[in-house]
Amino acid sequence: MQNHYETVFILTPVLSDAQMKETVEKFRKMILEQGAEIVHEENWGLRKLAYPIQKKSTGFYQLFEFKADPSFIETLEVNYRRDERVIRFLTFKLDKYAIEYSEKRRSKKQKEGKEN
Repeated sequence: MQNHYETVFILTPVLSDAQMKETVEKFRKMILEQGAEIVHEENWGLRKLAYPIQKKSTGFYQLFEFKADPSFIETLEVNYRRDERVIRFLTFKLDKYAIEYSEKRRSKKQKEGKEN
């Protein structure tokens, strides 16, 4: 059975735009190759960190919302830890209320995008 997950990871700000995109693509491919379905993704760009991590005050944020087998999460997080470009990550399982909220948020963003 597949569960619904959301993962956010922060990449070190010293990466070039191409390196950042390459890293995001690496994790996108990994998710898809494991038979997971990406429901939504957002690139939040370069943002200020709440506190310095590895002497860095900013980082590139990326979010993936996906459906996957629970056993895949450990594989994903091991790969985050092994990749020196990832300075922080958080993955959590969405319950039905979080899924509803996420869908509402996406549809609201799409409506706002069409109005602009």
